[in-house]
Amino acid sequence: MTVHNLSKENSIVNHFLAELRNVNIHNDRMRFRKNIERIGEILAYEISKSLHFSSEELETPLAKTTSNLIDDEIVICSILRAGIPLHNGLLNYFDWADCSFISAYRYQTPEDEFEVNVEYLASQSLDNKVLILADPMLATGQSILATFEALTRVGLPKEIHIVSVIGAQPGIDFLKGKLPKDTKLWIGEIDPELNKKGYIVPGLGDAGDLAYGEKLQK
Repeated sequence: MTVHNLSKENSIVNHFLAELRNVNIHNDRMRFRKNIERIGEILAYEISKSLHFSSEELETPLAKTTSNLIDDEIVICSILRAGIPLHNGLLNYFDWADCSFISAYRYQTPEDEFEVNVEYLASQSLDNKVLILADPMLATGQSILATFEALTRVGLPKEIHIVSVIGAQPGIDFLKGKLPKDTKLWIGEIDPELNKKGYIVPGLGDAGDLAYGEKLQK
């Protein structure tokens, strides 16, 4: 898996990430969602550089010219519910893309381990398409893996791009041994560790709760 970490260079992404993390700012839900959406747009731009283009003739009011346009068929798949703002950012740029949605929730086993259940999937065929799998927080990596395994039932993509806002190095290392080796990860920033509950440290907390309100725990 190839990792593209935007935090390695200074950019406006650093500003958006700081607001997402800051406890004095990130409880503003609208601003939180908007910052994730903005990072999604920037990551979409970075992904676009790796896609396939072909030249197409078009006509302006003054003359004919040619432009290079993206050839690939793209499917954006987001993990509900935290992935929705990130999905919107990606879709703002890849506005012709097909969209898939999947639910994945994590629970703790009696052995004090984490497992992930996938209960809902709505997707087009992925055969020979570019799959962009969006999950804002890449923690243990298990949600991404469970989602990818579920998606294999609806086709084999020609390219796989994982998009996250913040990730933990242990989760990224876990995925490197589980996903196809030509998978690309596009991420805003990578944090060093996970706590005992599997949350990213320093992270930002629960992205879904911050975006949409706290959920009932069952």
